[in-house]
Amino acid sequence: MYLSIIVPAYNEEKRLPKTLREIDRYLKKQNYDYEIIVVSDGSKDKTVEVARALTEEIKNLRILDLKENRGKGYAVRQGILSASGDYRVFTDADNSTSINHLERMLPEFKNGFPVVIGTRDKRDHKEAVQAFPQSTPRRTLGDIFNLFVQAILGLWGTWDTQCGFKGFTAEAAEKIFKKCKIDRFAFDPEIIIIAKKAGCGIKKIPVYWINDPESKVGVKSMVKMAIDLLKIRWNMIKGKYN
Repeated sequence: MYLSIIVPAYNEEKRLPKTLREIDRYLKKQNYDYEIIVVSDGSKDKTVEVARALTEEIKNLRILDLKENRGKGYAVRQGILSASGDYRVFTDADNSTSINHLERMLPEFKNGFPVVIGTRDKRDHKEAVQAFPQSTPRRTLGDIFNLFVQAILGLWGTWDTQCGFKGFTAEAAEKIFKKCKIDRFAFDPEIIIIAKKAGCGIKKIPVYWINDPESKVGVKSMVKMAIDLLKIRWNMIKGKYN
C-alpha cells in the first residue's frame, strides 16, 4: 500500500460523502495503491452509516467506528496507526484543504522529509492562502493562541500548528503517534514536538484553505487547548517524549 488517507469525523453525515467522493475521484487518477480510512469519533448522527453506504462505491474505503467521543487527536492516532500505507496523511472531513495538495506533499517525502505539514499562514510560507479572510476578532484570537504555543513549547517560527493536513512516512508515523498523549485539539503541536524529539525533519507546504463557516472554535475551546499545551510542556519536562 503506497498511500493511506485518514479522515477523522465527528457528526459529519452531511459533509462527509462529498469529501470522500472528491478524495476518491482524485486518487483514482493516480498510479499508486491507496486506502481511505474514516475514523468516526463516537459520532451521534449517521456518520458511520453514510460512510459504510459508500463502501460499494469507494472500494478501498474502510471505517473505524469508535464508540466513545475521545477527541480528534485520538481519532487521528487510531487511524494513522491502523493504516498500512508507506505514506499516511490526515485531512479534515469538511475538505477545507483539498486532496490535490498531495501534489506538493508527496515530492517532499522523496526529498527526504519524513514529516510534511500544511500551513495556512503566510508567515510560515508566502504562498499560503486563505480563501476568505477571517474576522479581526477571530484572527487576533488565533494569533494570541499561536504565540502561546510558540512560547510554551518553544516552536518559534511556526505560526500554524493547527492546519488539518499533515503527512508522515510509515516509519515516522510509528515513532510519533505511539508517543502521543493529547486526545483533543492541541494534539497538533504535540505531533510537531515529538517529531522534533525523534529527529524527524519537518517540511512546511502552503495550502489553499477554504474557511469553514460552521467552525465553533472560540474562547472556551482556546482555554481547553491552552490547558493541553501546559500538559504537553509538563510531558516535555518529564521526558515522556524522549
